Amino acid sequence: MAESSRTRGIFITLEGPDGAGKSTQARLLADRIRATGRDVVLTREPGGTKLGEQIRAVLLDASAESHDALSDALLFNAARSRQVSEVIRPAIERGAVVVCDRFSDSTLAYQGYGGGVPLDALRDLAAVSIGNTLPDRTVLIDLSVEAGLARRHAGSSEGLNRFETDASKHDAAFHGRVRNGYLELAEQGPERWRIVDGACGTDEVAEGVWSAVADLFPGGSPGG
Repeated sequence: MAESSRTRGIFITLEGPDGAGKSTQARLLADRIRATGRDVVLTREPGGTKLGEQIRAVLLDASAESHDALSDALLFNAARSRQVSEVIRPAIERGAVVVCDRFSDSTLAYQGYGGGVPLDALRDLAAVSIGNTLPDRTVLIDLSVEAGLARRHAGSSEGLNRFETDASKHDAAFHGRVRNGYLELAEQGPERWRIVDGACGTDEVAEGVWSAVADLFPGGSPGG
C-alpha cells in the first residue's frame, strides 16, 4: 500500500482462478475482522461504484465476440480507477480495513498471462488507474484448472460469465495460463503474496486466509 503508516488502514485483496471461492472467502474474512470491532469495507472488482457496476455488466454479460483482452483491460482499469478514488483510498485514509475480491493482479493474470496483452503495458495502465494504492497483502486461493471449472459448471449455468462459458477464447489452456500467471506473480512478490490451497473445504480455506493476513494486525490478530 502507498501509505506506510498502519494507522491509515489495511488493504487486503483476494485473488485466484475461476471457481476458487474468492467471493465466499472475502465475505468470511470481512465478517471475521468486523466482529472484532474494526471498520471493514468489503468490495469487489469490477464493481464497488455506480460506474463500476455498469462496467461489470458490460464486461461479464456482453457477447464474447464484442471483446478482446486489451479492451477488457481498459474497461477493468476504468472501473478500478473509480473504485480506488471513491471507495478504497477514502476507507484506507480513515483507518478502515478494505477487503477486495480481485484487484489489479487479476488483469495481469487474465488479460496479460491469459490473453496475451504485454505485462509492461498493463503495469503502466495500472500505474495510471490506481496510482500508488497497492494492497498490503494479496491472498491467492490456488486451485487446479480442472477443479475450478468443475466447480463452476457443477450446478446451474446461471451466474456464469463469458470468461467461463466462451470455450473458443477461454478454454482450459487459457485458464491454465491464468493460474500459472498468478503463481508467477506470487513467486515474484513473496513479501505481499500468500498462497492458500483452495482445494480444501470452505472452513479450512477460511482458516488459511485468516492465517495469511493475521500478521497485518497488532498482536498478530485483528482483535489484538
